[in-house]
Amino acid sequence: MTEVNREPRRRRLVPAQTLVLVMLGPVLLALAGLVHPSGLSAATAHRWVWLHIVLLPVFPLLALGFVVLLRERPRSGTARVARLVAWICAAVYAAGYTGLDAVAGIGAGTVAGQHGDPIELRRLVLALYETGDGLGTVGVYAFLAATLATAVSLGSRHGVRVLPGTVLLLAAGWSFIDSHIFSPRGVLTMLAMAAGFALWTWATARRRAVTSTMDTTDALS
Repeated sequence: MTEVNREPRRRRLVPAQTLVLVMLGPVLLALAGLVHPSGLSAATAHRWVWLHIVLLPVFPLLALGFVVLLRERPRSGTARVARLVAWICAAVYAAGYTGLDAVAGIGAGTVAGQHGDPIELRRLVLALYETGDGLGTVGVYAFLAATLATAVSLGSRHGVRVLPGTVLLLAAGWSFIDSHIFSPRGVLTMLAMAAGFALWTWATARRRAVTSTMDTTDALS
């Protein structure tokens, strides 16, 4: 029996830890959607503003799923390129949707809560909506691109097991374009995202378990 390789290895997240990280953002947003006002008015402006302030660090957490699941460097060149593309797109999503949250959430809500001519205030709110929606649309399309790139990178190692999660995330991402987190569709969209990331975690955890067992066997032989 050869000596066991005692070279220190980087600590890996167990599947349960991975699951918590990848589902954290969508689950928190689904809960926020349950208390999100259905529309912006003078009566809802205060709650609208403060909810979007709280959500500033939460919307970017949707990108955490891509980062966590792609933390291991792929072996093939194509998978490495796809991984880089996914990371870039995830960053674009985080920036774009944070912009939407700040402009159409905090900015528009602040204007709607001011005293003044209702028609003029409405005009300003709509102008902020237009800018915010543009940023949000860019962010969601980047999310969809990150999903496809991640599927390519993970699929090179884990095969067709990544397909169910990919399909669910693409469907949820498409719904996200105009559902935001408004209940009920926006809440269901976030829950679908959480399920999609969970399926990806399941798909990748099976391969890691097999690889870990093989490594242990090789070390002890």
